Amino acid sequence: MTQSNETRSNEISDRIASDLRARLEREGEHLQVKDVNGEHVGTVDHIEGDQLKLTRTGSPDGQHHMVPLTQVESMDEVAVYLNVAHSDLK
Repeated sequence: MTQSNETRSNEISDRIASDLRARLEREGEHLQVKDVNGEHVGTVDHIEGDQLKLTRTGSPDGQHHMVPLTQVESMDEVAVYLNVAHSDLK
């Protein structure tokens, strides 16, 4: 029996969220957020529910912005990488 794409996507999102929470607690540093093209989108402030909350200081309008975890493709020691372009963020 194979898992549906939605189930796999939810498991990936849960794993990324768990890894990201652990990294933020361990390191205390804010990770960069980059879109699918490598463009800088912002800086992670923290995870709030099922979304990344970005810092106000990295925002052109001085406001917090939210990125759904479903738009996170991967992460490494430097950044969180999204599966969408900056222009497609809501």
